[in-house]
Amino acid sequence: MRLTFISALAAASLLAGCSFGSIADRVNPYRIDVRQGNYVDQAMVAQLKRGMSRDQVRFVLGSPLVTDVFRTDRWDYVYRFKPGRGELEQRTISVFFVDDRLDRVEGDVSGGDASAALESQQAARSRVVEVPAATKD
Repeated sequence: MRLTFISALAAASLLAGCSFGSIADRVNPYRIDVRQGNYVDQAMVAQLKRGMSRDQVRFVLGSPLVTDVFRTDRWDYVYRFKPGRGELEQRTISVFFVDDRLDRVEGDVSGGDASAALESQQAARSRVVEVPAATKD
């Protein structure tokens, strides 16, 4: 009887051990979020106007991540976000200058109305919940 119980316990332990994923998930349960580069959102891009100087663009977007030595008329802003357990997100923005004035912006974040971008961010942050008046029973 005792041998049967020990055999059943050993078999159950082995089967339970097989139910886990990889051993790395058990050993490293926490992975940090990695953020690299310049974070540029639509509200920042919407502040850019054609004809702005390089200093004004640097004030709005920050220092560029990549400045090409051979093409000084282009600044690149790259942002990468890798959550601990998730998909990689990458955004790139290229800013082009002609005669040290902003000519055009290309990339993943489009320009547009800054107020619409701010409203959408505020709507995502706050919600109004109607609470009915209390009634006495």
